[in-house]
Amino acid sequence: MYETTARRYQQIQATTATPGELLLALYDGLFRFLKAAKMCFENKQAVKAREYLSKSHAILSELYIALDYSQAPELCGQLEAIYGFCMGHILQCNLKNNPAMIDDVLRALTPLKEAWTIAVPEAIRNPVQPR
Repeated sequence: MYETTARRYQQIQATTATPGELLLALYDGLFRFLKAAKMCFENKQAVKAREYLSKSHAILSELYIALDYSQAPELCGQLEAIYGFCMGHILQCNLKNNPAMIDDVLRALTPLKEAWTIAVPEAIRNPVQPR
């Protein structure tokens, strides 16, 4: 019963969240899955680690395809490069059983997560007015 209620709450939350809040939720999930994958590798649970890496890759893929070059072409180009680097590292980590590659991904994404954590609430408080 609790799982059903929690799942329903998450569905409602996802449908009522702003795009920025969804972005933060994706980053939170991404970091949670990457850290879980690393822990699983450390505990010799490679199959479970690969599941978490797959989920991480799926989130990065969604972030990648959501880039809107019409809004901020330079930023999108930079994010595309970072996301591509991270997706490649996740694939290589899977192939080589090298959990150290997860650290590279976390190092690349941490400044972005920190920036979005500051920028999204600020944008919600002070939305840009159309001209």
